[in-house]
Order: sequence, then structure tokens, then C-alpha cells
Amino acid sequence: MADGLPVQKQSLGKGGKILAAVCVVVIIFLVILVVVLLSGRKIEEEPKRNVVITRENAEQVVDEVLDQNYIEPGYYSTAMTTEWHFETGDAVSTDAYVANRQENTNDVYFDVFLADNETEVILASPVIPRGSEMNDIKLDKPLAAGTYDCVMVYHLIDDEQNTVSTLRIGLTIIVEK
Repeated sequence: MADGLPVQKQSLGKGGKILAAVCVVVIIFLVILVVVLLSGRKIEEEPKRNVVITRENAEQVVDEVLDQNYIEPGYYSTAMTTEWHFETGDAVSTDAYVANRQENTNDVYFDVFLADNETEVILASPVIPRGSEMNDIKLDKPLAAGTYDCVMVYHLIDDEQNTVSTLRIGLTIIVEK
């Protein structure tokens, strides 16, 4: 009794207990949601892995790469032709082109191998600084007339010209005569 008035006890029925439990769960959920939203964390899309570049999807892949403004250190954005034509095996290519985009974070050099013999380099490039390109490409080892599946291995290098990482690209070389 408080101040001479009888105190009435009220108990929550089964429905009241369920309602109270639901309210507690909703409040906990809202607190978690607010914390996540205020922390500024973005849920990022998983990076694409093992994307095989073919003639059919090359333009799409190149467009996706060109849309990127920043390239993380150790990564490399290519700018090159993937089919090189040579009139003869010892001539300068009419369309071979390799550039090191300014947005990249490393200077590079590359080696080209025949796909079935990666022990013998058929072209070793000089270092290509960021923002530079290489044209008038000539093979170090002349090839006979034919079409060759090749592998180009880019070496991303640091200031002391130590390899930071490598990147392998498929390439076709066509020697006309």
C-alpha cells in the first residue's frame, strides 16, 4: 500500500510476453542496422577472378578496365594489341603495340614466348615507363611463316627494377612470309 491506496499487481499474459520479446528483437535489429550504416562500411562486390579474355569478350573487358580510375599497386592495366602481324619473321610488325598506362603504378618490361616452349624468349622488351608505349616491335628470334600462339609475361618492377608481380597474356603472332 502506498499512501493508503491498494497496489494492484498486473501480470503480462502469454500474448504480452510474446509482444515484449518481439519488441526486444526489433530494437536489437535496429541498433545493429544503425551501427552498420553509421560506420560507413560498404559491402563491396567480389573481384572478378580468372576471367579469360577472348575475341568475343575483349571489348567488354577492356571497357571495364578503362572505366577504372585507380589501379592498385601490384596490379596492372594492359593497353596492347593481342594479334601481331609481321611481313617476314625478321621484319618490324605493322600493328604490334604495347603501352604502360599512366594510371599504372609500376614500370614494366615483358618477355614473349611460344605457348608450347616457354623456355626460349622470342622477344624481350626494354623497360616501359608509366605513360610510355612501344611501337615498331621486332622479334629477337625470327620466326618462319605461320601463326603462333604465344604468351607474354609482363614484369611489374619497383624503382630498383626488382619484379613486384607478373601478368600473363595470350598473344597471337602471324608471320606472312
